[in-house]
Amino acid sequence: MTDTENMDLSALENRVDELIRTVDDLKSENSALRNQQDSLVTERASLIEKTEQARARIESMISRLRAMETRS
Repeated sequence: MTDTENMDLSALENRVDELIRTVDDLKSENSALRNQQDSLVTERASLIEKTEQARARIESMISRLRAMETRS
């Protein structure tokens, strides 16, 4: 092999190593984002449930107030 071929091969090896590191970094980032998305979906579901519970309680209070108005 000539010096030029060795340099080309070395540059190619470095580029492949860099691409492998990039892929590993992207896999890690993707995993973290999926975990974050799962957490946010769970939090959203919890907030929706709490909102529905609050709505039901408020509607119940309004009904009781209207009933009290009617009796007065």
